[in-house]
Amino acid sequence: MIKSMHTLGWVAILCGILGFDGSQIATAANGMLRNSAQDKFTLLNDYQQLALQQTRSTETPDQWVELGRRVHGGFGSYIALGIRIGLDAMQRLNATPRTLDVTYYSGAISPCPCVIDGIMIATTSTPGQNLLRVATTSSPEGTFGVAEVRDPKTGKMLRYSIPAAAKAQLDAWNQNTTGQQRYDAVMNAPDTTLFSVEVIR
Repeated sequence: MIKSMHTLGWVAILCGILGFDGSQIATAANGMLRNSAQDKFTLLNDYQQLALQQTRSTETPDQWVELGRRVHGGFGSYIALGIRIGLDAMQRLNATPRTLDVTYYSGAISPCPCVIDGIMIATTSTPGQNLLRVATTSSPEGTFGVAEVRDPKTGKMLRYSIPAAAKAQLDAWNQNTTGQQRYDAVMNAPDTTLFSVEVIR
């Protein structure tokens, strides 16, 4: 019992650092105080659920903008577009964070593959997890970029094609605007002006 209480104390401290509230800590505590033979497994399972719940929390526009600034060094319309594509893919594939495989093809007219940083922020798939990469080949002519997002578990893949015509609008949104205004402009624009989606398999 003393060992369980000691471990529970560390769990409470860790949950506090990660920002879990009292009810969430209580959930982990209840799991910890069950049958001693299942304590470690139950606690781990409860903690994983808490961590996943924390990751799934919906970011506010301000938080997305701040994440973009921290990860990319600035927040422009390209980052916002990547976030929109990433969130759309997560919803369509019913995916959880850090589970999607992403390949981005940057177009010849694109100044940089900035869009993929937004996709990374939204999906939390990263190069370090071997889940996200920029292809060495360019996207097809007539496109600003192409993102292929695949669920490794189901094999289902979505191909997002950003038309070359979107560049003028994306660049215009970056002129004399704040990060919040750029985010709002991208999120409120019709899908058809920013990308098309094709289900590959």
